[in-house]
Amino acid sequence: MSRGFFITGTDTEIGKTFVTAALTRALAARGLRVAAIKALAAGQDFVEGRWVNEDVATLQAAQNIGLADAEVGPLQFREPCAPHIAARLEGRTIDAAPLLGAIRATAAKGDIALIEGVGGFRVPLAGSWDTADLAVELGLPVILVVGLRLGCINHALLTAEAVRARGLTLAAWVANTVDTHQSHVADNLAALQAGLKAPCLGHLPRFPEGGALHDAPARLDISALLLA
Repeated sequence: MSRGFFITGTDTEIGKTFVTAALTRALAARGLRVAAIKALAAGQDFVEGRWVNEDVATLQAAQNIGLADAEVGPLQFREPCAPHIAARLEGRTIDAAPLLGAIRATAAKGDIALIEGVGGFRVPLAGSWDTADLAVELGLPVILVVGLRLGCINHALLTAEAVRARGLTLAAWVANTVDTHQSHVADNLAALQAGLKAPCLGHLPRFPEGGALHDAPARLDISALLLA
């Protein structure tokens, strides 16, 4: 496996893809060729004659090494639901070996790979195999995206505990604003920093539509990743 990181989150819909794309651009700005990969993607829209997953499209636009849609998103499903359910609805199976092979082949094309999981850290994929097992198979340090909202401290600490229990390193975390009306943000960030015991790459606000991915990379301190 080439140099890289596995990106997970405290839940679904908390900005993993947004953060992965921002990190991709930040690392590319340092002259690195970045392989941005969405390991599994569920939910597609039919756009201009083809099925498109929004997360895959976002990462494909952010990467700088000319990866094809199928390389960025090696396993995509139509229904926006848990991957094992989406696979069943389409009469497909999620097989570990070909998925890992595809991820590794794409990761090898870059100087560094950012591999985004799906949902939280433990999402069922096939039988007893889940996204935590996927992360272990890849053997990469983990970046945790913490969606800032009520309950995020508990979710983050439990996820960090699960990551380390699998023998993986929590390399860093990113605070991403989900609830713009959350109270006591500074106190929450202090508790997260104390409890997670890993570098914080940055605190991202809720960006307005449009300029988000132009502004977000500059708000991330990726020095800890370059030293990893």
